Amino acid sequence: MTLKPGAGLLFDIDGTLVESDPLHLEAFNRAFAPYGHHFDRERFGRELQGLANEAIGARFLPGETKERQWDIMMSKEALFRELASEGIEPVHGLFELLDWADSIGLPAVAVTNAPRDNAEQLLNSIGARHRFKGLVIADELEHGKPHPLPYLEGLRILGADAANCVAFEDSRTGLKSATSAGIATIGMATGLEPAQLVEAGATLAARDYRDAALLEFIAERVAASEALSL
Repeated sequence: MTLKPGAGLLFDIDGTLVESDPLHLEAFNRAFAPYGHHFDRERFGRELQGLANEAIGARFLPGETKERQWDIMMSKEALFRELASEGIEPVHGLFELLDWADSIGLPAVAVTNAPRDNAEQLLNSIGARHRFKGLVIADELEHGKPHPLPYLEGLRILGADAANCVAFEDSRTGLKSATSAGIATIGMATGLEPAQLVEAGATLAARDYRDAALLEFIAERVAASEALSL
């Protein structure tokens, strides 16, 4: 089995590797209730999902100083980690896909707007940290998603060519980041509906990693000459 030069997989974490969106929703509602905000699933997907903490604080806490906005967001993230510590599940089919990627030497990287503490906890909680060649934390870069920089950094870590890679995202913000970096992106419908993900720029959408169309697309994207079977 031969891979195209610079082939690789790039994964968002929240809602893409792990089923974490319901916990984020609960943490946001607890943290933002004193400021008059309440989010249902639809509003969460439209106004919060995938956005960087700095952008969320500026939008929903305009009466607070930047320092206070950041403190409130970090309190929300601490609450999320507390909720996640009680148990979190990987998206179905993830490990079968990662096993296949490992077996053919196809490298992977995780790319997230989440704080490093969150990202490390989530990857460790499902026993997946060692499966990734690198971990890109948008807060540690000049620009986070929806800017393409986080995914460009992921490509750099992999030594990859965007034309021969596949990214996986579950939010409009993440899709814009990945596709702006030139990467064909599969929308994971763990929060948004498939049609919403395609409308936002996904090449195709899937409920989980067992989807036959998803697996076929990945194989065709990374294979050099002969088809790869998952």
